[in-house]
Amino acid sequence: MHPVAPTSWRTHGTLALLALAYVFNYIDRLLMSILIEPVKLEFGLSDSAIGLLSGLAFGLFYALSSLPLGRLADRIGPKPVIAISCIAFSAATLLCGLATSFAMLLLCRIGVAIAEAGGMAPSVAWISSLYPAAQRSRALAGFMMGPSLGAVLGLALGGWIAHHYGWRTTFIVIGLPGMILGCLLFAIKTPRLQQQSAQARQEKWLPTLRALLATPGFLWIVATGAIAATCGYAIGTWNPSFLIRSHGLTMQQAGLLAGLGGGTMSFLGTLACGWATDRLIRRDAGWQLGTALLGTLISIPFALAYFLWPAGSAFQIGSLAIPTAFLFNLGFSFFGTWWSVPCLGAISHLFPPGRTAQATSIFVMAMTLLGIGAGPLIIGTLSDFFAVSHGSDALRLALAGSVSLLLLACGTLAMALPRYRLARRPPNMLVAA
Repeated sequence: MHPVAPTSWRTHGTLALLALAYVFNYIDRLLMSILIEPVKLEFGLSDSAIGLLSGLAFGLFYALSSLPLGRLADRIGPKPVIAISCIAFSAATLLCGLATSFAMLLLCRIGVAIAEAGGMAPSVAWISSLYPAAQRSRALAGFMMGPSLGAVLGLALGGWIAHHYGWRTTFIVIGLPGMILGCLLFAIKTPRLQQQSAQARQEKWLPTLRALLATPGFLWIVATGAIAATCGYAIGTWNPSFLIRSHGLTMQQAGLLAGLGGGTMSFLGTLACGWATDRLIRRDAGWQLGTALLGTLISIPFALAYFLWPAGSAFQIGSLAIPTAFLFNLGFSFFGTWWSVPCLGAISHLFPPGRTAQATSIFVMAMTLLGIGAGPLIIGTLSDFFAVSHGSDALRLALAGSVSLLLLACGTLAMALPRYRLARRPPNMLVAA
């Protein structure tokens, strides 16, 4: 095995392209959350049906597609998988704007889910092979800015377009740029993995899967992703509606606050997490997961204060009255993402290059099946249940209850940490051309 080639402008350029593709991936995924109210009104849907549309159906098909596409990326290389994925999920997003029924919209969202499954895991595998271990958390943090920037653009821009031109136009306008980017990924010469080992290409499906699952600490990391993502996606999906229902904001105002405010703090938090992790693991490899545990613990009181703070208190910035409670959301947004980058980095240290995409796919499968799949649906169902007795506070209570999942995620991180220390493999040594 040869050492990783020194990083160069081509390495960073590849990272920038992958991060941009993930931005569009996340915009298209999150866009439904700012469009819940007009879609619900047009098709006469309940909160539970919206939870199915934005949650269970999306998460189920994303999860089912993740491992096959991750395995494909380990065998043929990540570039074609990522490029085709970007074109396909963007086209499916555009088609959402042409839907004439709930069933058609559901099918288009399923198409988005299947295509998006080819983005994250292959990208993590590629980045892990391009950057040495000492820089990997920062590189992954740069990639993982996708959700933050996606929230800024998807919620703020999506809310503005929907307010002025309608929800259908929003899907169409947002879908177009990603198709162009996917074509660009094919056309531009980027650093590639110099080799996919013969062993990686010839490994059988089930033995490989058994070996991945038997790696000490890996299943606890997967459990962390599943639990934390359930809470994260539930809050991300219903946050704009919470601001509309509990604090009286318009759709445009809710998108602006959730996107620019929460998204910007999430962006900064992701960068801070990557920087802190790379510095702390020089002292002790256990900090690869220790930063995730610390950040998640800090995020919990911020989240509870945000959802339980009474309405009616606000401060003015220009013409916009910002609920006082939203200040707590800024703290939650900063620390609430700290579980993701360290967990992905830990996976890259546990497995060789020929298995990284597959291992990441298992992590992503759990994250999406329970996170995207169950999170929004659980909150929608709880909101419908609480509405009978608590009226307009139903969604507030459902979201506050979801925060308890973060305590459980802290428990799984605590279980993973000592096992990770024992199982951590030497840094990837694959040459990048």
